[in-house]
Amino acid sequence: MTAEHQAPPTRSAVLPTNAQAARTWGAGGEKYDEISRGIADAIEHAVDALDPQPGERILDVATGTGWAARSIAARGAIVTGVDLGAEVIEAARQLSAGIDFRIGDAEALPFPDNHFDAVISTFGVMFARDPEAVAAELARVVRPGGRISLANWANEGSVHEMFKLIGSHKPAGQNPAPSPFEWGKTARVLELLGGHFDVEFEVGTSFFRPESAEHAWATFSTGFGPVVTLLDVLDEEKTAALEADFIAFHETARTNSGIVVHRPYVIAKATRVSESKRAS
Repeated sequence: MTAEHQAPPTRSAVLPTNAQAARTWGAGGEKYDEISRGIADAIEHAVDALDPQPGERILDVATGTGWAARSIAARGAIVTGVDLGAEVIEAARQLSAGIDFRIGDAEALPFPDNHFDAVISTFGVMFARDPEAVAAELARVVRPGGRISLANWANEGSVHEMFKLIGSHKPAGQNPAPSPFEWGKTARVLELLGGHFDVEFEVGTSFFRPESAEHAWATFSTGFGPVVTLLDVLDEEKTAALEADFIAFHETARTNSGIVVHRPYVIAKATRVSESKRAS
């Protein structure tokens, strides 16, 4: 099915337990593409680690507005992109041609076993509520000998600190979820993937260079789902407090050449082992 003849967006492919996550991650819509622009260096590193080949069938999980998917398609691969958020999937379709974008849940991927030559996720599956389910799905849909490349923010890095800041402004009583930054720990990733994949790691640093701290706020407050949806429930005073803290956080990264936020990340680069190899 071509991008031009796909069915309209629907959330029916999302598990009920992830309905709120679908609303959150879809909330930025087409403006989420500016968030991806700010991490384009890390996305390209993850694509290079995957090493997509012409004609390969590749899945981009938690594709957002399709930044990684477009990079992979430009290398001649046949790409499918899935995401929880209907709004970002619709934006991805508008921004891309020749890529099959659909709503899909990383914990219950709508594809047959051994369907893909490779799978990528750039700062995506790390935010799933059930890491074990995600790991099982990655192993299921990738053929033996196939590859995965997962870019995850480093534990205790600057993005982790930014999430702590955002979390400090959330109303009390929200259901806790596993920390996504566990995926930034090599031991945890080996625990999740080691039973089905031969895993190695690469590290890198993404450099976020907003025009100003105020511009960083404008980008995140309109395009980054967790902030967009948080603002929906904050009153004017609490919104102003979050904005002030967010701007101050980015001002701490000011250098002589402007604001440069160093965002360390870890790429899990892995190959799916065959069942016979696992048994031996």
